[in-house]
Amino acid sequence: MQEIRKGANVGLDALSDDAEAVVVSLSWTSSSGAGDADVSVLLLGADGKVRSEGDFYFYNNPAAADGSVQLLGKTPTDSGDEDRISVDLSAMQADVERIVVAASQYGDARFGDLDDLRMTVADRSGETLLGFSIHDASVESAFIFGELYRRDGAWKFRAVGQGYETGLAGLATDFGITVVDDAEDENSALEEVPETAPPSSTTAETPAPPLPAADSVPGTEPAEGQEPASGLRKEPAAADPGIPAQSRGRNARTTRKKITLPRAVPKSLAENDSWRPALLFPAPSLKSDRERETRATSVLLSVMAQVPEFGRRLTAGFGAPAGRMQTFTEVPLPHGDTPKRPDGVIRVERAGRLWTALVETKTNGGPLKAEQLQQYMDIAARRGYEAVISVSNDVALEGTPMVDVKVDGRRKHKVGLWHVSWAEVAHQAQMLIRHEGVGNAAHAWLLQELLAYLQHENSGCHGFQNMGAAWVPVRKGIEDETLAQDDPRAVEVVENWERLIRQVCLRLGGELGQKALPVQRSRKGSSPAARRIAAADRLCAGGQLSAELRVDGTSSVIAVTADLRTSRIRTSIDVPAPEGSYPLTTAKRLVRLLSEAPADLHVHSLVDTGNGPRGTLERLRPEPGDLLPKDGAPITGFRLTLLKGMGNTRGNSESGFIRSIDDAVDRFYQGVVAPVEAGLRRTSRRG
Repeated sequence: MQEIRKGANVGLDALSDDAEAVVVSLSWTSSSGAGDADVSVLLLGADGKVRSEGDFYFYNNPAAADGSVQLLGKTPTDSGDEDRISVDLSAMQADVERIVVAASQYGDARFGDLDDLRMTVADRSGETLLGFSIHDASVESAFIFGELYRRDGAWKFRAVGQGYETGLAGLATDFGITVVDDAEDENSALEEVPETAPPSSTTAETPAPPLPAADSVPGTEPAEGQEPASGLRKEPAAADPGIPAQSRGRNARTTRKKITLPRAVPKSLAENDSWRPALLFPAPSLKSDRERETRATSVLLSVMAQVPEFGRRLTAGFGAPAGRMQTFTEVPLPHGDTPKRPDGVIRVERAGRLWTALVETKTNGGPLKAEQLQQYMDIAARRGYEAVISVSNDVALEGTPMVDVKVDGRRKHKVGLWHVSWAEVAHQAQMLIRHEGVGNAAHAWLLQELLAYLQHENSGCHGFQNMGAAWVPVRKGIEDETLAQDDPRAVEVVENWERLIRQVCLRLGGELGQKALPVQRSRKGSSPAARRIAAADRLCAGGQLSAELRVDGTSSVIAVTADLRTSRIRTSIDVPAPEGSYPLTTAKRLVRLLSEAPADLHVHSLVDTGNGPRGTLERLRPEPGDLLPKDGAPITGFRLTLLKGMGNTRGNSESGFIRSIDDAVDRFYQGVVAPVEAGLRRTSRRG
């Protein structure tokens, strides 16, 4: 990997022979866990402006119809978050001269609050070609990290690192986009405001500072046929009513028409519950793991080929180009004396070139076999294929390979080894048919049938479903107080706990239509192994597994604690109290926000001097004043907590541990977090 400095540029062809499609990643860390940012991509013509509204890609417009740009979304890393973008340079239209990659924050957040701001570019095989770190962020609320641009028919990358104090509005305005932003002041959380106050809505017109001229920095050059970057300061074009609006409320206008399926299930015409609807992909007859693997592979690959949005969504992150996709199963490939038959093959054709991936699937608890994947990697390398993709119920962890596979560095052709869980496949299908939409009703129906198949009890595609062999002895050791402090089995339990939390985030995000991610709080520079060992030590000492997660677009960090000694699950959030508000008014407003919350919700007043008053919502509803400290100490916020019994078995049965964690998070979000966040947004808009 080549590390470059701010202002420098480099040709992609000089770094890789396979850089026609790249994955751009923006990453950051936050010691508080509260850091977040949204990425955006702008396609610019020769005049340094977007050609139309379709050249602005962000969370409400995440993919280009031709597959040239696709926002792959946030993924958790071992130290923070990473937002990935697939850019197919071979599919980019000829009049696109520059591709600007940026990120923005919302509210009062600033990039100076984040650590380790970094941008990387990887080729199709997943090999990181270059990296660029930003070290001087302070009060900026938007940043252009870098840009890809054409030069003499080839693509180059320039490290920009230009910040904007005027946020995404200022950045986008410089490139010819009019932005409408619903201001939301999250600090006004529970503050009493006049009910007649109109919502705040402004149109951004203030241009942000210009980028530094490319020729003013050693080692840089302006893209051919363009003015230097300092010439970007032009008057924005007249407002186009079709141009998307950018707001944290996810209500951007677009001209695209997408089809989604209604959440409400139409009333059944069956006479009774014994009548089962006909399914395109039946699962009840599946008896063996081999049958499940064969059926699951065929079903998945068939839908990927028939629904372009879905196939592209799953393969873009693996370096596949945008093009015509065909899929195959049980393909015999020569390998020594005995041909090998991978479960599936994916081929994508674009401009006469083929991209090929071998697919290996596992269902139920079937483990991936290193020897088998090694053989497929060798076959792919010899035949010039680009990737080997494994699909199973397991969830990959950053820095922990699913299997150990050796790569022959002497071979010029590189093969990427990728993994996707069945839970992620279901998540992507749900996001498309429930929230983002697909091209036509037939595609939506196919995805619905796929989702019904994956969720069927006989499919074997339920996602992470077993806490591992160490779960029972570790839990028994905690109950008996015989678990040694440095027992290596505790680390295995911690790793599987991380997998479970990531799967919970996938399921929750699919239901809500937003990204849900684990929050990592770790010291700067600490390794994943060191963090897991520390968590294992806490598990041995206190008998608790803890995690935090955040739903994109919300201000709350949800804390989840599984206490193995008491067999209880604790879910909680902290809600800040507004400055300058009357304590009794604040308490009453909180109780009103929780009017539909479970009666057994625990509410705890937070004060600087120690523990504040607490009680269940059932007791506090008639007397919100009981939350006020007797000594008049100021309230800094409230902690809302729900307790739930924990399943005993390690699997995902009705009473299982995994099922109980899923249920606890879902109940807490729907009953507590959602109404609180809705109330905060209403309060903020009125303010």
